[in-house]
Amino acid sequence: MLLKLIACEVFTREVCHCVARGPHAVDLEFTPKDAHNDADILRALLQERIDAAGASERHYDAIALCLGLCGNSTVGLVSPSIPLVIPRVHDCCALFLGSRAQWKHHFSEAPSTPFSSTGYMEHGGELMRADDSMSQHLGIGQSYAEFVEQYGEENAAYLWETLNPVHTPGEHDRVVFIDIPECPGEEQLATCKQRAEAEGKEFVKLDGRLDLVRDLVCGNWNEDDFLVIPPGATTAAVYDFDTVLKAVQ
Repeated sequence: MLLKLIACEVFTREVCHCVARGPHAVDLEFTPKDAHNDADILRALLQERIDAAGASERHYDAIALCLGLCGNSTVGLVSPSIPLVIPRVHDCCALFLGSRAQWKHHFSEAPSTPFSSTGYMEHGGELMRADDSMSQHLGIGQSYAEFVEQYGEENAAYLWETLNPVHTPGEHDRVVFIDIPECPGEEQLATCKQRAEAEGKEFVKLDGRLDLVRDLVCGNWNEDDFLVIPPGATTAAVYDFDTVLKAVQ
C-alpha cells in the first residue's frame, strides 16, 4: 500500500519513527504548528494538499491525516478520488497519549490544562498548548441559545453541562509534559518543568504512547479509533467524546 501522510509538524519525530518501522511506503508532508491558530487557514491548507495528492502520479491508495478535529480545522474536507483517514481525536493531546481513553483519564475533568511534548516544543510558537474551555477543545463556539435551537432544550442542557464543567479552584494549576519513550527529549522536559515551577504550577510528566500514530501509518484503521472517509464524502464534526468525526455525502 502506498500512503500519503499529512501531519502536523509537532509529530515529526513520532511519524518518522513509525514510518521507518512500518510495512508500507509512505510519502510524508508536514503542516506548520502555527497553522492551528486559525481553523480556516489550516483547513484550506489541508484541502490544497489533499487535492494535490489526489492529482499526483503516485496513485496513492489512501491519504492519512495525523491530526484531529483541531478546532474544526478538519471539518469540511473532501477527497474526490482517494479514501481519507483521520483519527477520531479532538487534538494532538490524545495522539500523544495514544488513545482517547487516556485523554479522558487525564484531562476530561480539566481540559484546559496546559500540556506539551518534545515535538510540540521543538517547533515555532508557544511552548505549551492550552484550551480555554471544553467548548473550544471540542471545536464548538455556539451559544447556549444556539444549542437549544439545534438540539432542543433537554439535549442542549446536557451538552452545555458536559462541555462547560464547573472546575474547582486550583484545578488548572499544573503543567503536563507528555513523554514518549521512543522520542525522548530531556532538554524539552527540563525546560517545561522549569517554566511550570517559575509560574508556581505543579509539573506532571505523563507517559505517552505511539499506538494511534503507529496504527495510522501501518493502515490498522479500526472503526473505533479512525474514520475512513470514502471518496467524494465530506468530513463533519460530532461533538462528543467518542465518535468525534463522521463522513457525510
